[in-house]
Amino acid sequence: MKEMKTILAVGSIAIDTLQTPNGNRDNILGGSATYFSLAAGMFAPVKLVGVVGNDYPKAGWRLLKSPNINIDNVQVVDGKTFRWGGKYNHDYSYRETLFTELGVFESFSPVIRSEDCQSPLVFLGNIQPDLQLEVARSVTSAEYIVSDTMNLWIDLCPDKVKEVFAVSRIVLINHEEAIQFTGIKDIPDAACLLRSAGPEVVVIKMGAKGAYLSFNDRALYVPVFPVEKVVDPTGAGDSFAGGFLGCLAQMEKPDFIEAVLTGSAVASFGVENFGPESLLNVTRKSLDGRIASIRDRLFAAEGA
Repeated sequence: MKEMKTILAVGSIAIDTLQTPNGNRDNILGGSATYFSLAAGMFAPVKLVGVVGNDYPKAGWRLLKSPNINIDNVQVVDGKTFRWGGKYNHDYSYRETLFTELGVFESFSPVIRSEDCQSPLVFLGNIQPDLQLEVARSVTSAEYIVSDTMNLWIDLCPDKVKEVFAVSRIVLINHEEAIQFTGIKDIPDAACLLRSAGPEVVVIKMGAKGAYLSFNDRALYVPVFPVEKVVDPTGAGDSFAGGFLGCLAQMEKPDFIEAVLTGSAVASFGVENFGPESLLNVTRKSLDGRIASIRDRLFAAEGA
């Protein structure tokens, strides 16, 4: 196995307020880049790109200074850090946004050190598509550009989202976004249309139903690890992405099925507690156990 590859990750760094069936939390650390970096950092070095206000708490800096995370590309700007509030319904099947306060994130323009632009793996979190394209243009030597998006961008600027997909080798998207972007409810057909937009690999995340992976001439559903009690699913998709790319960073030859298994296992830990800090307590033994469990469920389903 070759030396681990570096991952450049751009996304939001936020402070969240949550209401869930299992309790409420105010002012906890969040943001797509935060969840992604902590998950990917389990496997490989991460170069984090983002912005915070001068109100960003010391606890956040301690978290971002976790092993394997480099914060040289995180800007500190006079103003308030991006804040988001969400409320989950009784069975977590629906999430309502209570408020969004962009703060310094509203005028965020990524500034990346030239040496970090040489990172072989790049994750474009679900920020504004123009910013994703700006980063993509600066990392022309990347082996893999992996992008995510969100309903808001598909609604406001679908053509720009399509441009992002065209420069991405891998697209990670949830099932609602896939249906919204393609207009197709059938997941395999939606994946085919998404791949026709440019990416070689498409992963459609379906929450508790698992994920659908489409690449080359292969396509399959990958189940999830059966979590006994979901506490906070915020950031699960970004934790999945971190596990996915972190797994790829350790491979000489990419195994996308193994990457999805790893992403699913990492995400299962993230939903068991509030915020991203639970990812810090994941051990290699417990992670390998969940990956093996999901693999067994996958093989059992394929053999059925």
